[in-house]
Amino acid sequence: MSEDPLKALSDMASEAHTRIQAAHEHINPVVEVRRGMRDAGIPADVMTIDCLRTRRRVNLILHDEQPGNLLYQFVTMEDEVGDNFQTVAMADVTVQTLVDWMQDYFG
Repeated sequence: MSEDPLKALSDMASEAHTRIQAAHEHINPVVEVRRGMRDAGIPADVMTIDCLRTRRRVNLILHDEQPGNLLYQFVTMEDEVGDNFQTVAMADVTVQTLVDWMQDYFG
């Protein structure tokens, strides 16, 4: 039985959000799942993690054509989406991965 990757990512992001808020008062990440790509016919789920204070964003994409992988990029909220995504195996993504990204990029 394979767990839904979006649910798994959402659960990890929720836990990472809790840890960040407990450890870093000045980082208050806003996590959002966006349906825009699917609504536009692109087979992918998008999650954004924003830091309103620094105006920075982490884009996370689960693309149906790349099962088992998470595409991610660090951009500003003004840029919304950049050209280059990095790829990591979903199996290698943990709550701590997301915490580290938020601490390093938003801190």
